[in-house]
Amino acid sequence: MSALTAPHHTTAPPKSPTAPPATGTSAVHHPTGPRDADGMAVASFVLGLIGLLLFNLVFGPCAIALATLALLRNTQRKGRALLGLTLGVADLAVLITLVTTNNTVTWHFGG
Repeated sequence: MSALTAPHHTTAPPKSPTAPPATGTSAVHHPTGPRDADGMAVASFVLGLIGLLLFNLVFGPCAIALATLALLRNTQRKGRALLGLTLGVADLAVLITLVTTNNTVTWHFGG
């Protein structure tokens, strides 16, 4: 004789009432986005300003890159970012001038 078996039913575990709905997208809001861009604008200005006297080979390109990123991220401090961009280009111009006139990358005052 054959044995009769009951149909096998599986049940899903109960859903937690506190679990977020599974929508497939996560809407995470980062409030530091514009603030980061404003910080980049200020940093580009400061690096460009310092780069006029010290390490223009390093600070000039950094100022240009930070100013460009700040402008691409729609900073609220567009003037500061544009000033940092201008100072970064001026750093490189000073570097080129020093190399062509003195054959060195350092400042020296006096005779």
